[in-house]
Amino acid sequence: MNTFLTKEQIEHYQREGYLVIENFLSPAELEEWREAVTEAVSERKGRKIPGKEAKIGEDDGINKENDYFAKVFDQMLNLWQSNEKIKKIMLNDKIGQMVAKLADWKGTRIWHDQALIKRPWANPTSWHLDTPFWSFSDRRALSIWVALDDATLENGCLYFIPGSCHKTGFENPGIGKNMDAIFEFYPTLRKGRSVAAPMKAGSCSFHNGLTIHGAGANMTNGFRRAMTCAYMPDGAVFNGIQNILTDEQVQLLKPGDLLNDDHQNPLIFPWNR
Repeated sequence: MNTFLTKEQIEHYQREGYLVIENFLSPAELEEWREAVTEAVSERKGRKIPGKEAKIGEDDGINKENDYFAKVFDQMLNLWQSNEKIKKIMLNDKIGQMVAKLADWKGTRIWHDQALIKRPWANPTSWHLDTPFWSFSDRRALSIWVALDDATLENGCLYFIPGSCHKTGFENPGIGKNMDAIFEFYPTLRKGRSVAAPMKAGSCSFHNGLTIHGAGANMTNGFRRAMTCAYMPDGAVFNGIQNILTDEQVQLLKPGDLLNDDHQNPLIFPWNR
């Protein structure tokens, strides 16, 4: 696993809000990730997340245009909680250290992982932000996105609006039919340039949760699979949004409480506080 970061890469991420790393995984590691994700997704039998009954294609409260949204991607969250192979992959302290360097924080916790699978002929993923969905509010929060298949201009690679994380906030229209809905919230970025991020399988990107990003439609008859994970700093606090938390977990929390349950949000770097 290519986990070394240069000074230039860190500076690029902190300036532009995203970073692409080619050949993040070796061929053997890529096959390990593919096999683990395939197994974990199959075990779920369509169930999106542990502790909740929602299945792929059902309304999960994130977006009401569900007929359209269901054809954007299949989404399976917190596979690390239900599959030991994914747990081994996701709790890697080397990735946690990379995240800490990019975000410039001391401790990295997992918020959630997710497999994102664009099926053949899938709809585009509209411009959106990530962090406003989550149960904590931190401008440094970020995600890794690992390509399990080649992500191309034809099958729905990621796109970013460079530097947008410095100008956005925690308002978010969600992922819907209109690609430009995000600019109703952030009109000054409407004329911003977009950058495509095609990646070979085994490559990855990191992006800030407040970087405006999206993905194209899958214009092919093949799958575009990715394994992702969102991270938060150790010390993050509950903001009142439920997101992936169960009803029981939310009942035990009030805004301002630490999100430090290692069974829900494991500390992956450093191991010893």
